[in-house]
Amino acid sequence: MTPWSDIAAQISTTTKTAFNANNIASISGGCINEAFCITDANQKFFVKLNSANSALMFRVEAAGLSEIHNSNSLRVPAPICWCWGKNDRHAWLVLEYVIMKNSCRDDAAALGSGLAAMHRTYSDQFGWVRNNTIGNTPQINTFSSCWSQFWRTHRLGYQLKLARENGYTGKLQKLGEQLMAELDTLFANVSPAASLLHGDLWIGNYSFGPEGKPILFDPAVYYGDRETDIAMTELFGKFPAAFYAAYQQDYPLDSGYNTRKILYNLYHILNHLNLFGGVYRYQAEQMMTKLLVEIR
Repeated sequence: MTPWSDIAAQISTTTKTAFNANNIASISGGCINEAFCITDANQKFFVKLNSANSALMFRVEAAGLSEIHNSNSLRVPAPICWCWGKNDRHAWLVLEYVIMKNSCRDDAAALGSGLAAMHRTYSDQFGWVRNNTIGNTPQINTFSSCWSQFWRTHRLGYQLKLARENGYTGKLQKLGEQLMAELDTLFANVSPAASLLHGDLWIGNYSFGPEGKPILFDPAVYYGDRETDIAMTELFGKFPAAFYAAYQQDYPLDSGYNTRKILYNLYHILNHLNLFGGVYRYQAEQMMTKLLVEIR
Protein backbone atom coordinates (compact mmCIF):
# COMPACT_ATOMS: atom_id res chain seq x y z
CA MET A 1 0.00 0.00 0.00
CA THR A 2 1.51 3.32 -1.07
CA PRO A 3 1.23 6.45 1.08
CA TRP A 4 0.85 9.00 -1.72
CA SER A 5 -2.87 9.59 -1.40
CA ASP A 6 -2.44 10.20 2.35
CA ILE A 7 0.48 12.54 1.72
CA ALA A 8 -1.44 14.48 -0.95
CA ALA A 9 -4.44 14.79 1.38
CA GLN A 10 -2.27 16.09 4.21
CA ILE A 11 -0.58 18.62 1.89
CA SER A 12 -4.00 19.81 0.73
CA THR A 13 -5.23 20.22 4.31
CA THR A 14 -2.06 21.94 5.51
CA THR A 15 -1.67 24.36 2.60
CA LYS A 16 -5.42 24.85 2.11
CA THR A 17 -4.81 24.27 -1.61
CA ALA A 18 -5.87 21.10 -3.40
CA PHE A 19 -2.94 18.90 -4.35
CA ASN A 20 -2.84 15.65 -6.30
CA ALA A 21 0.40 13.67 -6.51
CA ASN A 22 0.19 13.22 -10.27
CA ASN A 23 3.92 12.74 -10.79
CA ILE A 24 6.25 10.98 -8.34
CA ALA A 25 9.97 10.97 -9.11
CA SER A 26 12.60 9.24 -6.99
CA ILE A 27 15.64 11.34 -6.02
CA SER A 28 19.00 9.70 -5.26
CA GLY A 29 21.49 10.74 -2.63
CA GLY A 30 20.07 9.81 0.77
CA CYS A 31 21.36 6.82 2.77
CA ILE A 32 18.68 6.76 5.50
CA ASN A 33 15.43 7.81 3.83
CA GLU A 34 13.93 7.48 0.39
CA ALA A 35 13.49 10.87 -1.29
CA PHE A 36 10.99 11.97 -3.92
CA CYS A 37 9.82 14.99 -5.84
CA ILE A 38 6.03 15.02 -6.13
CA THR A 39 4.15 17.40 -8.40
CA ASP A 40 0.81 18.30 -9.89
CA ALA A 41 0.09 20.94 -12.49
CA ASN A 42 0.84 23.85 -10.14
CA GLN A 43 2.81 22.67 -7.11
CA LYS A 44 5.99 20.76 -6.32
CA PHE A 45 7.23 19.30 -3.01
CA PHE A 46 10.20 17.34 -1.69
CA VAL A 47 9.27 14.24 0.35
CA LYS A 48 11.35 12.09 2.68
CA LEU A 49 9.83 8.67 3.18
CA ASN A 50 10.60 5.91 5.66
CA SER A 51 8.92 3.28 7.81
CA ALA A 52 6.28 4.28 10.37
CA ASN A 53 8.75 4.21 13.27
CA SER A 54 10.55 7.20 11.72
CA ALA A 55 7.61 9.52 12.42
CA LEU A 56 9.20 11.06 15.51
CA MET A 57 12.51 11.56 13.68
CA PHE A 58 10.71 13.52 10.95
CA ARG A 59 8.72 15.56 13.44
CA VAL A 60 11.92 16.60 15.22
CA GLU A 61 13.72 17.34 11.94
CA ALA A 62 10.89 19.70 11.02
CA ALA A 63 11.28 21.42 14.39
CA GLY A 64 15.03 21.77 13.78
CA LEU A 65 14.48 23.36 10.38
CA SER A 66 12.04 25.80 11.97
CA GLU A 67 14.58 26.62 14.70
CA ILE A 68 17.16 27.58 12.07
CA HIS A 69 14.57 29.49 10.03
CA ASN A 70 13.57 31.49 13.11
CA SER A 71 17.18 32.60 13.61
CA ASN A 72 16.86 34.76 10.45
CA SER A 73 20.32 33.73 9.33
CA LEU A 74 20.45 31.03 6.64
CA ARG A 75 17.74 29.61 4.44
CA VAL A 76 16.40 26.11 5.00
CA PRO A 77 13.68 24.25 3.10
CA ALA A 78 10.41 25.08 4.82
CA PRO A 79 8.69 22.09 6.42
CA ILE A 80 5.15 21.70 5.09
CA CYS A 81 3.74 18.68 6.95
CA TRP A 82 4.74 15.31 8.35
CA CYS A 83 3.10 12.11 9.41
CA TRP A 84 2.57 11.75 13.14
CA GLY A 85 0.62 8.65 14.17
CA LYS A 86 -1.70 8.69 11.15
CA ASN A 87 -0.25 5.90 9.03
CA ASP A 88 0.74 2.41 10.21
CA ARG A 89 3.22 1.63 7.41
CA HIS A 90 4.98 4.84 6.42
CA ALA A 91 6.26 8.08 7.86
CA TRP A 92 7.08 11.13 5.81
CA LEU A 93 8.32 14.69 5.91
CA VAL A 94 7.12 17.06 3.19
CA LEU A 95 9.33 20.06 2.52
CA GLU A 96 9.37 23.05 0.23
CA TYR A 97 11.00 22.01 -3.03
CA VAL A 98 14.11 24.10 -3.64
CA ILE A 99 16.19 23.85 -6.80
CA MET A 100 19.77 23.41 -5.61
CA LYS A 101 23.00 23.64 -7.52
CA ASN A 102 26.69 24.28 -7.10
CA SER A 103 28.79 26.46 -9.39
CA CYS A 104 31.76 28.79 -9.31
CA ARG A 105 29.34 31.68 -8.80
CA ASP A 106 27.93 30.30 -5.58
CA ASP A 107 28.42 32.53 -2.56
CA ALA A 108 30.50 30.53 -0.07
CA ALA A 109 31.28 33.78 1.78
CA ALA A 110 27.55 34.25 2.39
CA LEU A 111 27.47 30.74 3.85
CA GLY A 112 30.26 31.67 6.27
CA SER A 113 28.65 34.97 7.27
CA GLY A 114 25.24 33.35 7.58
CA LEU A 115 26.57 30.60 9.82
CA ALA A 116 28.30 33.20 12.01
CA ALA A 117 24.94 34.96 12.36
CA MET A 118 23.21 31.68 13.17
CA HIS A 119 25.81 30.97 15.84
CA ARG A 120 24.91 34.28 17.46
CA THR A 121 21.49 32.85 18.26
CA TYR A 122 22.00 31.82 21.87
CA SER A 123 20.34 29.79 24.60
CA ASP A 124 21.01 30.07 28.32
CA GLN A 125 21.75 26.32 28.44
CA PHE A 126 23.42 23.66 26.30
CA GLY A 127 21.11 21.14 24.63
CA TRP A 128 17.67 21.51 23.14
CA VAL A 129 14.02 21.05 24.00
CA ARG A 130 13.91 17.78 22.03
CA ASN A 131 16.14 14.79 21.51
CA ASN A 132 16.83 14.08 17.85
CA THR A 133 19.10 11.88 15.74
CA ILE A 134 22.55 12.02 14.22
CA GLY A 135 22.20 9.71 11.26
CA ASN A 136 20.11 6.89 12.71
CA THR A 137 21.63 7.26 16.18
CA PRO A 138 19.64 8.92 18.97
CA GLN A 139 21.15 12.27 19.96
CA ILE A 140 20.41 13.19 23.57
CA ASN A 141 19.89 16.91 24.13
CA THR A 142 18.97 17.11 27.82
CA PHE A 143 19.76 20.65 28.94
CA SER A 144 22.89 21.36 30.96
CA SER A 145 24.49 24.55 32.26
CA CYS A 146 28.00 23.07 31.84
CA TRP A 147 29.32 22.47 28.34
CA SER A 148 32.07 20.01 29.27
CA GLN A 149 29.60 17.97 31.31
CA PHE A 150 27.10 18.02 28.46
CA TRP A 151 29.75 16.79 26.03
CA ARG A 152 31.08 14.17 28.43
CA THR A 153 27.63 12.73 29.16
CA HIS A 154 25.51 13.20 26.04
CA ARG A 155 28.08 13.11 23.26
CA LEU A 156 31.39 11.33 23.98
CA GLY A 157 30.12 9.14 26.84
CA TYR A 158 26.94 8.17 25.00
CA GLN A 159 28.81 7.10 21.86
CA LEU A 160 31.33 5.12 23.91
CA LYS A 161 28.46 3.34 25.66
CA LEU A 162 26.94 2.41 22.30
CA ALA A 163 30.37 1.23 21.10
CA ARG A 164 30.70 -1.02 24.16
CA GLU A 165 27.25 -2.46 23.50
CA ASN A 166 28.32 -3.07 19.89
CA GLY A 167 31.35 -5.06 21.05
CA TYR A 168 34.03 -2.38 20.76
CA THR A 169 35.91 -2.77 24.04
CA GLY A 170 39.59 -2.89 24.99
CA LYS A 171 41.83 -0.02 23.92
CA LEU A 172 38.96 2.11 22.59
CA GLN A 173 37.17 2.11 25.93
CA LYS A 174 40.36 2.58 27.96
CA LEU A 175 41.32 5.64 25.94
CA GLY A 176 37.75 6.92 26.17
CA GLU A 177 37.71 6.65 29.94
CA GLN A 178 41.02 8.52 30.19
CA LEU A 179 39.80 11.25 27.88
CA MET A 180 36.52 11.74 29.72
CA ALA A 181 38.38 11.97 33.04
CA GLU A 182 40.57 14.80 31.70
CA LEU A 183 38.03 16.52 29.48
CA ASP A 184 37.77 19.70 31.53
CA THR A 185 41.43 20.47 30.71
CA LEU A 186 40.45 21.19 27.10
CA PHE A 187 38.13 23.97 28.30
CA ALA A 188 40.37 25.49 30.97
CA ASN A 189 40.75 28.80 29.11
CA VAL A 190 37.47 29.07 27.21
CA SER A 191 33.80 29.45 28.13
CA PRO A 192 31.77 28.51 25.05
CA ALA A 193 28.40 30.14 24.53
CA ALA A 194 25.37 27.96 23.82
CA SER A 195 25.00 28.76 20.10
CA LEU A 196 22.38 27.42 17.73
CA LEU A 197 24.06 24.59 15.81
CA HIS A 198 23.20 22.77 12.63
CA GLY A 199 24.73 19.73 14.30
CA ASP A 200 25.60 17.70 11.18
CA LEU A 201 27.35 20.25 8.99
CA TRP A 202 29.33 18.27 6.44
CA ILE A 203 29.64 19.04 2.72
CA GLY A 204 26.58 16.95 1.89
CA ASN A 205 24.22 19.07 4.00
CA TYR A 206 24.49 22.43 2.32
CA SER A 207 23.98 23.69 -1.19
CA PHE A 208 23.04 26.85 -3.05
CA GLY A 209 19.78 28.00 -4.55
CA PRO A 210 19.22 29.22 -8.11
CA GLU A 211 20.63 32.66 -7.27
CA GLY A 212 23.74 31.19 -5.62
CA LYS A 213 22.55 31.83 -2.07
CA PRO A 214 23.34 29.18 0.58
CA ILE A 215 20.82 26.68 1.91
CA LEU A 216 21.19 24.27 4.85
CA PHE A 217 19.27 21.02 5.24
CA ASP A 218 19.24 17.72 7.19
CA PRO A 219 20.04 19.32 10.57
CA ALA A 220 20.64 17.66 13.95
CA VAL A 221 19.93 20.87 15.86
CA TYR A 222 20.95 21.72 19.42
CA TYR A 223 22.64 24.57 21.30
CA GLY A 224 26.34 24.14 21.99
CA ASP A 225 29.86 25.31 21.24
CA ARG A 226 29.87 26.79 17.73
CA GLU A 227 33.24 25.17 17.12
CA THR A 228 31.49 21.81 16.75
CA ASP A 229 29.87 22.98 13.51
CA ILE A 230 33.11 24.44 12.17
CA ALA A 231 35.02 21.30 13.11
CA MET A 232 32.68 19.09 11.12
CA THR A 233 33.10 21.26 8.03
CA GLU A 234 36.70 19.96 8.02
CA LEU A 235 35.95 16.28 8.65
CA PHE A 236 34.73 14.86 5.34
CA GLY A 237 36.16 17.39 2.87
CA LYS A 238 36.62 21.06 3.68
CA PHE A 239 34.25 23.83 2.68
CA PRO A 240 35.48 26.51 0.22
CA ALA A 241 38.18 28.87 1.53
CA ALA A 242 35.82 31.86 1.20
CA PHE A 243 33.52 30.24 3.76
CA TYR A 244 36.23 30.15 6.45
CA ALA A 245 37.50 33.65 5.65
CA ALA A 246 34.02 35.15 5.97
CA TYR A 247 33.24 33.26 9.17
CA GLN A 248 36.53 34.28 10.80
CA GLN A 249 35.98 37.90 9.85
CA ASP A 250 32.50 37.95 11.39
CA TYR A 251 33.05 35.67 14.39
CA PRO A 252 36.71 34.69 14.97
CA LEU A 253 37.39 31.30 16.52
CA ASP A 254 38.97 31.08 19.96
CA SER A 255 42.55 29.92 20.47
CA GLY A 256 42.78 26.19 21.03
CA TYR A 257 40.23 25.38 18.33
CA ASN A 258 42.69 23.19 16.42
CA THR A 259 42.86 20.85 19.42
CA ARG A 260 39.19 20.97 20.36
CA LYS A 261 38.09 20.22 16.81
CA ILE A 262 39.62 16.75 17.21
CA LEU A 263 37.37 16.17 20.22
CA TYR A 264 34.29 17.41 18.39
CA ASN A 265 34.97 15.32 15.30
CA LEU A 266 35.66 12.29 17.49
CA TYR A 267 31.93 12.29 18.25
CA HIS A 268 31.11 11.84 14.57
CA ILE A 269 33.81 9.20 14.02
CA LEU A 270 32.48 7.20 16.98
CA ASN A 271 28.99 7.57 15.55
CA HIS A 272 30.24 6.23 12.21
CA LEU A 273 31.87 3.35 14.09
CA ASN A 274 28.53 2.53 15.68
CA LEU A 275 26.60 2.92 12.45
CA PHE A 276 28.95 1.42 9.87
CA GLY A 277 31.43 -0.79 11.68
CA GLY A 278 35.03 -1.32 12.68
CA VAL A 279 36.74 0.53 9.85
CA TYR A 280 36.42 3.68 12.02
CA ARG A 281 37.83 2.12 15.20
CA TYR A 282 41.49 2.84 14.49
CA GLN A 283 40.72 6.43 13.53
CA ALA A 284 38.82 6.97 16.78
CA GLU A 285 41.68 5.51 18.83
CA GLN A 286 44.22 7.70 17.03
CA MET A 287 42.14 10.81 17.70
CA MET A 288 41.83 10.01 21.40
CA THR A 289 45.55 9.29 21.68
CA LYS A 290 46.35 12.64 20.07
CA LEU A 291 44.03 14.49 22.43
CA LEU A 292 45.54 12.83 25.48
CA VAL A 293 49.04 13.82 24.31
CA GLU A 294 47.85 17.42 23.88
CA ILE A 295 46.26 17.46 27.35
CA ARG A 296 49.32 16.05 29.10
